[in-house]
Amino acid sequence: MQKSVRYNEGHALFLSALARKEGTKRGNLCKKSAENSRWHEKFFVLFQNILFYSENEQSAKPAGIYLLEGCTCDRSPAPKMSTTGKEAMEKQYYFHIVLIGQNGQKPLELRTDEESECDEWVEAIGQASYSEIINDREALMQKYIHLAHIVETEKVAANQLRTQLEDQGTEIERLKAEIIALNKTKERMRPYQVNHENEDPDIKKIKKVQSFMRGWLCRRKWKIIVQDYICSPHAESMKKRNQIVFNMVEAETEYVHQLYILVNCFLRPLRMAASSKKPPISHDDVSSIFLNSETIMFLHEIFHQGLKARIANWPTLVLADLFDILLPMLNIYQEFVRNHQYSLQVLANCKQNRDFDKLLKQYESNAACEGRMLETFLTYPMFQIPRYIITLHELLAHTPHEHVERKSLEFAKSKLEELSRVMHDEVSDTENIRKNLAIERMIVEGCDILLDTSQTFVRQGRSSSAAGRCTAGILSLIDCTLIEEPDASDEECKLIYIHDALCLMAPFGPLPLMGVN
Repeated sequence: MQKSVRYNEGHALFLSALARKEGTKRGNLCKKSAENSRWHEKFFVLFQNILFYSENEQSAKPAGIYLLEGCTCDRSPAPKMSTTGKEAMEKQYYFHIVLIGQNGQKPLELRTDEESECDEWVEAIGQASYSEIINDREALMQKYIHLAHIVETEKVAANQLRTQLEDQGTEIERLKAEIIALNKTKERMRPYQVNHENEDPDIKKIKKVQSFMRGWLCRRKWKIIVQDYICSPHAESMKKRNQIVFNMVEAETEYVHQLYILVNCFLRPLRMAASSKKPPISHDDVSSIFLNSETIMFLHEIFHQGLKARIANWPTLVLADLFDILLPMLNIYQEFVRNHQYSLQVLANCKQNRDFDKLLKQYESNAACEGRMLETFLTYPMFQIPRYIITLHELLAHTPHEHVERKSLEFAKSKLEELSRVMHDEVSDTENIRKNLAIERMIVEGCDILLDTSQTFVRQGRSSSAAGRCTAGILSLIDCTLIEEPDASDEECKLIYIHDALCLMAPFGPLPLMGVN
């Protein structure tokens, strides 16, 4: 036979009394009896995870105890009743508690007269768990430790501030003592000052002359120092260097002004004219003539603004960083220089149109152009890279080797020289191909040899035979093209020798290919 579980009745009575004072929830509830399913009103008290109930509120001894650890509490629907008791049941609210270990047994069923009270009991019993109390305790302990740490930190800070205040108080007292000592010294010096004011006038004059002589000697010494520096080679070199920089700024200002005239007096008006109903020039021709001159203008406007900002900081002149910014963007000159001759040819062809020629003369008559033609403005960018190279060469000639900008300026000069060589080679190759193609178009049957890009144009001039007439012959010129103009004293003809190929042209006619040896 299983023995009953024993418990300490005195301890239970103590907890019951403590629950009546410090209980989480207490009040009258109706409890359903397990034997006869009747409802009996009892006084319930919830303390931590223990639920006590007694016959009434005045009862000192509890009638029963429930351990709620791990239990579940939920609202219950009202039980089915007869029609006569339906009204009374609608005013009552039920909930039940399922305790741990009640396998197969009915849960504890309770009810209240108010819905809010029923919800409060369900919530309070649902939270009546010892583990939750432990977790809350741990959270409160962490907060306590954190606050204790803050209090300790504040105490340390307060002690430090107190120490600083004491040190500052000591410093203030020391300064007061020094002020008092200085005042006493000042008081002792007053009789000397009175005597100084009453000294002999001759002594005053002597001291005044001595003071004047000391000042004159000091000024004379500094004047000699300054004059020696002005006459020194370093000062002369810096003077020339500054003059080169000033000249470069003036030249850049003039160049930007020329580009401004090219863009605003020619490029943009011709673009508008090309968009008219009867355009004297096409947009393609405008692009071929001016290329990227507008982009070049924007680039040099930025560079010019940087130069002016450096001049504003004179005598400190630092230019290397400006060239570091300018160098990567100077590649736009390659396209302009490469197609310069072609742009002039397109311009010459467009001038054969009377409307365009008249419009261009109108633009060139603008006072800003100062009588210069469009070809002149298109030629200015061709000389800008060589001008920069010359300026940097002169600047380096007057820049000491230990100067902070020496290496940067040498690097900029080398890059500009490399760019100039590349542009020169590209211009030579481009012009050679264009001249050979022009000659090839003059030949009736054409000449495939001239279409080879490796052929080099040599010269164009006059040729006459010793007998006074054009004589066919063999001229061995390897990898070259030779054009010879007719002489007035001879029979008018034109000879072209291409790889031992001979062409003969009648006056003002095309060139027939005579033969290739």
